Formats: sequence, structure tokens, C-alpha cells
Amino acid sequence: MKSSKETILDALNHKSGSGVPVDFGATSVTGIHCRVVDALRRHYGLEEKPVKIIEPFQMLGEVDEELQAIMCVDVVGVWGRENMFAIDETRLHEQRTPWGQQVLIAEDIDLTPDEKGDIYIHPRGDRRSPPSAVMPDGCFFVNAIERGGTVDDETLLVEDNLEEFGPLSEADLEHFARQATKASATGKAVVAGFGGTALGDIAFVPAMGLTHPKGIRSIAEWYMSTILRPDYIHRIFERQTDIAIENYRLLWEKIGNKVDVVFTCGTDFGTQTSQFCSAETFGELWLPHYKRMNDWIHKNTSWKVFKHCCGSIVPLLPLMIEAGFDIMNPVQINAKDMDSQRLKAEFGEALVFWGGGVDTQKVLPTGTPAQVREHILRQCEIFGQNGGFVFNTVHNIQANVPIENVVSMIDTLQSIRQ
Repeated sequence: MKSSKETILDALNHKSGSGVPVDFGATSVTGIHCRVVDALRRHYGLEEKPVKIIEPFQMLGEVDEELQAIMCVDVVGVWGRENMFAIDETRLHEQRTPWGQQVLIAEDIDLTPDEKGDIYIHPRGDRRSPPSAVMPDGCFFVNAIERGGTVDDETLLVEDNLEEFGPLSEADLEHFARQATKASATGKAVVAGFGGTALGDIAFVPAMGLTHPKGIRSIAEWYMSTILRPDYIHRIFERQTDIAIENYRLLWEKIGNKVDVVFTCGTDFGTQTSQFCSAETFGELWLPHYKRMNDWIHKNTSWKVFKHCCGSIVPLLPLMIEAGFDIMNPVQINAKDMDSQRLKAEFGEALVFWGGGVDTQKVLPTGTPAQVREHILRQCEIFGQNGGFVFNTVHNIQANVPIENVVSMIDTLQSIRQ
């Protein structure tokens, strides 16, 4: 019987015969809300303990070794020393969420609500600075707060939108080395999110880790700038790619093949029914920078490159292949034209589909356990042909998904893996 790592590597190399490999919790886009993690631990009779929050923006909970074994997980993640609020993730404290769950979360995040029931997060945990994010009353995750002012093209500097990017410190490199060594020792495949490589990921545009962000920090203004200020965007992406490649060089020297996959990019280009930009705009503005970064990775390392992109993106997939992405996630099979059979037939030889195992808009949250099982069996049959598939849901499992449906998903995976 092949190891977890061998099963993943076979999938990445489009080899069949190793079964369906599984990921839950290795990245910020393949995770599970902490509320569901807690419910799973209770269902399976595991020790009651506060769930560790591994990504506070989406309130994702840690899928620890006990749950990994139950859920047939074959891959583990390597995470940075700081979260997207630039808050240290190595120092934790116990807190109670508004929905009554005890969690372990970064020490500089306080889940105490204000008089309106809202919870605010401050960049770097510095309460002297205006908050950069809020968990509104009744919500299960966090929203960014835009703090950028009016954009003045006369004084706009490329450096304004590069303040949060730079060379990795020795402390960061040592942290990644320790995490990669620990992850590699599990016998599972390892996927790392080193950060700083997304090129316009809208989640990072508001710069929630900066106390006083400058440049283009409005989401609407950023999208308009791809048309109104393409030269400015090009210069940002060029500089960011330079920084990313140098950081990857340092990381490869420090970590080498202890990491199997790098999650480089979470920039979304799709909506439910179309794309945010045309194929021509993608090819002109993003493709050359992605290609330069990915070409360096393929030439100088053994890593495979993981791209996250939600929505209806069929017209862009040939360009993403040209850009050198090896892996596509979350495979939003419920979006327009994202038919599983078509995706596998047209792009399955070039791309690994990491996701698409179960629809998280309708089937998982509102279907019956039997419907969940039938749907998963069909998806695995389609995507699992000739390798090139890692099972995960279409994006993270949200807080309100019925636990019986999540258990049905796990039961189905266990039956497939026997």
C-alpha cells in the first residue's frame, strides 16, 4: 500500500492506480470552519479541547492528527509565522467565540464583542491603530475594513502598494524550515503557503496587516485600476515577482524538497456566471508575471504550483496552463460552464484538479446524506480517472453545514479508500 505522500505525488504526476488522495486543512482554501471541526470531534468521541484557529480571517480550525486519520487526509500544510493581520501565530490564548465555542487563537486577537456585538481586529494587534477587520454580530468569519483614502494619480507611488512585501527575514526562514521538517516527517505530502506571491489577490488589497496603508486599497478602485492604470499594476506585479523569486530562492536553499507543493496564488478571476476580466486582459496583465514566477519554480525546484481561482473560468484555463500552474483549486463545479466532465476532458492532462469533490453551495449544506454520498461518488469517478485529482470540497466547509452531511462525506471517502 502506498504512503500518503506517494498517493499525492502520483496524482500530481497524473498517474492512476493509487486511489483518491484527500486534503482537508492544508491551506487557507481547503479548510474547515472551526465550528464544524468542533462538531466533528464531538461526533467521533475525541477529546474535548479548544480548537486551534489556523486562519482567523475565515475562522478555519485545525484538522489535527486525530481527525486527519479519520478523514483520510494525505497532505499537511506549512503556514507562516504571521497571519494576514501581521499578528504572530506562534503565541496563542484561549478565547470564546460569539457562538459559544472555546478556541485557541493568536494572542493579539481579542474576540470580546463591543456594545453592538461586533468584534474588531487591529493590524499587528496594535489597538492604537484603527481596526483593519471586523466580525459583525451574527457572523462566523471576518470582513476587511477599507482604510485607504482617495487615490491621487499625481502622487501615487508603486512603493505604496508594495509596503507589505519584502525579503523574508531570517526568523521567517527558520520558522518555515522548522515547519517543513515537522510536516515532512509525518509521511504525508506537504503544501506550503509562503505568502507574498498572489499578485492582486483581492483579500490582500486592503492590507489588513498595515497600520496606515497607502496606495490603492479600495477593492472597487483596484478592479478599476486594472483598466485605468495598467502600467501602475504592471510595475507592482514586476516588483512583487522579483521579491517572490528571491524569497523562493532562499526558501529552496533552506527547505528543498521537504515541500512538495507551493500555494502561490489565490487571486480570483471568476464570478458565478462569468469572469472578472477578459482573456485578453488576463494575458496582457497577469500572464507574463505568473509565467516568470512559475518558470523559475519549475526550473530551480521540484515544487508543483497551486493556483486558487473561484468561479466560472473556462476561457482563462488555457492561459493559466500557459502561465505554468500545475494545480487548479477549488474547481467550482456549480459555476457556469464548469462541468466536471468537460473540465476533465479538456484540461485534465495539463492540470491537477484539487477540489471539485463536492458542491458546497447546494449539495453539502442543503442536500441529504444520501445525496452527498451519490454526488461524491460521481465526482470522484469523473475527476479520478488517470490521476490528476486531489479530493477537497469546492472551497472551505462553512460554519452552517449540517454535521451529518460532513460525516456522510467522510464515510464515502473511507469506503472509496478501502
